[in-house]
Amino acid sequence: MASAEELVKKVEAGAEVEDSKPQEAVATYRDVIFGAGGSDGDSIKAKESAIDKLSKLYAKLEDAPALRTLLTELRPLFATVPKAKTAKIVRNIIDILAGVPGFDDLQVELCKEQVAWARTEKRTFLRHRVELRLSGLYLDMKAFQDALKLIGHLAFEVKKLDDKLLLVDIHLLESKIHYALRNMPKAKAALTAARTNANAIYVPPSLQCVIDLQSGILHAEEKDYKTAYSYFFEAFEQLNNLDDSARAVAALKYMLMCKVMCNQAEDVASLISSKGGLKHQGETLDAMKAVAAAYTKRSLKDLQATLTSYEAQLGDDPIIAAHLGALQDSLMEQNLLRVIEPFSTVEIAHVAKLIDLPLAEVETKLSQMILDGKFEGILDQGAGCLIVYDDKEQNAVYKATLDTIANMDRVVDSLTAKSSKIVA
Repeated sequence: MASAEELVKKVEAGAEVEDSKPQEAVATYRDVIFGAGGSDGDSIKAKESAIDKLSKLYAKLEDAPALRTLLTELRPLFATVPKAKTAKIVRNIIDILAGVPGFDDLQVELCKEQVAWARTEKRTFLRHRVELRLSGLYLDMKAFQDALKLIGHLAFEVKKLDDKLLLVDIHLLESKIHYALRNMPKAKAALTAARTNANAIYVPPSLQCVIDLQSGILHAEEKDYKTAYSYFFEAFEQLNNLDDSARAVAALKYMLMCKVMCNQAEDVASLISSKGGLKHQGETLDAMKAVAAAYTKRSLKDLQATLTSYEAQLGDDPIIAAHLGALQDSLMEQNLLRVIEPFSTVEIAHVAKLIDLPLAEVETKLSQMILDGKFEGILDQGAGCLIVYDDKEQNAVYKATLDTIANMDRVVDSLTAKSSKIVA
C-alpha cells in the first residue's frame, strides 16, 4: 500500500509530464486515484489533488466523455470520503466540464446522472446543488420551462430545510429565468426574495456581486439608469478585488452603458481612463468609447457603424444589445424630427437620403412615430411624401376617434368580465 508521501510524489511526477506526455500523466493520476493507497487524511488529499489535475487534463484534451466516465468510476471512492468532500469533487468536475466547448447536452446528461445517484444515496446536499446547476444549464440552453419547473421544485424543498445560502442562489437563478422570459414582476420578486435571505446571513463577496449585477440589470430594464449604475459600480469594485477580470469587464461595460443612457456620455472616457478602467483595456472598452462618441455627436450613422464593428462585444450581449437598440431608436427619432422640422411636405426618399438610411426603414419609423404621437402628420405612400401638420387641432377628429375606440374597448372588456363571472 502506497503511503501518502508516495502518492504526493506520483501526483507531482504526473504534473511534470502533462504537457510533453499527457497520456502518461493520465495513467499516473489514475494510479494514484484507483491504486492501492491509504485512507488517512493526507492520502485522501493526495487523491483529491490527482482527481482535480486529471479532470483539468481531460478538459485540456477536450475529452468530455472521459470526465463523465470518471465521475462514475469515482463512486466506490466516494463511499470512503466525507459527504462534503464528495459534493466538492462532483461539483468541481461538473464545473470543469462546463469549460469544454460543444458539450452542453453531455453536461445535462451528467447532471441528471448525478442527481439520480445522489437521490439513491440520500445525499441531499449534493443533489440540491447539482439540480441548481442543471437549472442554470437549462437557462443557458433556453429551455425555460424545464428550468422553471426544476427551480420551483428545488425552492420548495430547500425552504423546508431553511438553507438560506442555497436559497439566495436559487432565487437569483429564478430571477434570471423570469428576466429571460421578460416577466419583470416575477424577476423582481425573486430578486427581492434573494436579498431577504442574503440579509440574514453572511454572503460571500462573489455571490454579492451576482446580486448587485442582477439588481443593476433589472433597474436598467425600468430605465432607472442612475440606480442601475450604482449597483454595477458596487459589483465592479468587488470583482476587481476578487481579480475576476471577465465579470469585472462586464460590470464596467454596463456602467458605461448607464452613463450613455443617462445622457452623460462625456463621463465614459474618464471612467475608462480611471485606475479601475485601465486594468481592463481592450476591445470591449473601445466599443463603449465609440458608442459614447457617436451619441455625443448624435450620429446615427456612427452608432450603427460601431454596432457593426464591435458586434462580438456589443451585439452578442443581450443586455447591451437591448439598451443600445433603444438608444439607436431614440437617435433615429431625433434625427428624423430634426430633418422634417422645416417642412410641411417632404419626399420620404429625400428624408432617407439626408439621414443615410434605407427608404423602407425610414418609412416604417415615420409611420410608428405618427402612431406614437411624436408628431402630427400622414404618410402619402402613393405620392411617396410625408405631410406634416403644424397645428394639432387639425387632427382633432382623429384623436376623438381614437378616444371613442378606447372607450368602446373598455366597455367590451367590462362586459366580457361580467359574462365570465356569470358562466363561472
